[in-house]
Amino acid sequence: MPRKPSKSPAGKGPRTPATRPARVAAKRPTAVPKAARDLSQDRIVRALESIAAHLSAQGNPAVERESFERADAYVWHPDGRLSAVPRVSRVELFLLKGVERVRDILMENTERFAGGLPANNALLWGARGMGKSSLVKAVHASINADRKPANKLKLIEIHREDIESLPALMEQLRASSFGFVVFCDDLSFDGNDASYKSLKAVLEGGIEGRPENVILYATSNRRHLLAREMIENERSTAINPGEAVEEKVSLSDRFGLWLGFHRCSQDEYLAMVRGYCSHFGIKVDDEALEREALEWSTTRGSRSGRVAWQFVQELAGRLGVKLTAK
Repeated sequence: MPRKPSKSPAGKGPRTPATRPARVAAKRPTAVPKAARDLSQDRIVRALESIAAHLSAQGNPAVERESFERADAYVWHPDGRLSAVPRVSRVELFLLKGVERVRDILMENTERFAGGLPANNALLWGARGMGKSSLVKAVHASINADRKPANKLKLIEIHREDIESLPALMEQLRASSFGFVVFCDDLSFDGNDASYKSLKAVLEGGIEGRPENVILYATSNRRHLLAREMIENERSTAINPGEAVEEKVSLSDRFGLWLGFHRCSQDEYLAMVRGYCSHFGIKVDDEALEREALEWSTTRGSRSGRVAWQFVQELAGRLGVKLTAK
């Protein structure tokens, strides 16, 4: 029986062994001249040394003791710098009206601290524009008025957004012979901001504790520093809703002094206006002054020390009087 011819794909001849592609000779890399290699390595070494020096400067900022002798006030930067403030923006202590009780308490606490005696961190909370930050700066200036340069208190301002760098600031101030009032204006926490938990340890509770030569003064419109929605979130996730309340007050508890500022009365507001006018030599008929001051507060919708100061600036500008003490 004859054998059938083998089938092959249409249009193609009989199957033939696959042809192997010819090997392509690999190209050898061109040799780099020794001089170029040395130059490249030198650049890399210099770049690494520069980066290492920069990181070292950030991690261990050097602040010499002499720098604190240049001024009585400084602003802290999170990169480790302390910028001297030659002239602090402040008002005289006697011009702050309607806050006499808290003024005396804060003054006494600061005097004890300046004298090397135990003193408390202070939280100044309450109505806006009632002189919370002005009181801190005025008390600092009053304490330093009759002190020798070597015994003066230094005021260090730290911004709210830099509060996480507070431990680094404390580390720098701990080694100094000066006393420091670390001041944070408008301290509060919102949303998912968890930096308040590290602040608690810095104030009280950490193994190092607060340096003996440092005291912290903070101002806030909130008594407990945390936003209401943060407390509600804590309550909704807590097994025991009471834990949320504990979290709420635990930060404020780190401040031994709670000094409340409340809205001023009409008489207190007018006393502020008259005090400023007398201090800066602004001469206006008392009846007209009272009428204009009340109209100004009505347009602002509130009475406060800030509103009184804004009215005095408007009045002085209109009368061509410069705001320099007489």
